[in-house]
Amino acid sequence: MTTPKPQTLSNLPHLRPHYLKLALLQPQIAPNTGNIARACVATATELHLVRPLGFVLNDKNLRRSALDYWPRLRLTVHDDSNSFFDFLRRDAAPFWLFSTKGEPSLWQTRFTDGDWLIFGSETAGIADPVLAAHPARVVRIPQSPGERCLNLASSAAVALFEALRQIQSDTISPSPKGGL
Repeated sequence: MTTPKPQTLSNLPHLRPHYLKLALLQPQIAPNTGNIARACVATATELHLVRPLGFVLNDKNLRRSALDYWPRLRLTVHDDSNSFFDFLRRDAAPFWLFSTKGEPSLWQTRFTDGDWLIFGSETAGIADPVLAAHPARVVRIPQSPGERCLNLASSAAVALFEALRQIQSDTISPSPKGGL
């Protein structure tokens, strides 16, 4: 019986550069935002925060959940929703609004490199007028019937990794045993 070779960084799958962007509209809970920031650093994804925030950016809970990732975060802070949506219009890239009110599921959505993944606050989600103005861009993450929605940090990570899977699946090579 042969002993399997240990995995090294050179033979593990890695993400190639991409242009996805993730935005949080008025996030309220510092540890959620810190965990999302950590996922953004780990995936080289820009993070956009839209004020008002439910915490200050030097909040110890935010920094604790982001650990030592925070200095490497590509972060943009927008003063309010109007300035963010003006920025989004100028960017002209496709965007997706994540909400429990969405019809198509995450699995039915075809993401492209450069897309915006936009999430509302933990307490209010994305405002109804915004969702109503863009019904074809509202996406739902599937879950068991009757259950409350996922935590914001979990939702953002699920959506981000599904978008990355779709845009990078042609370049991620399988491990020697056939899995990823």
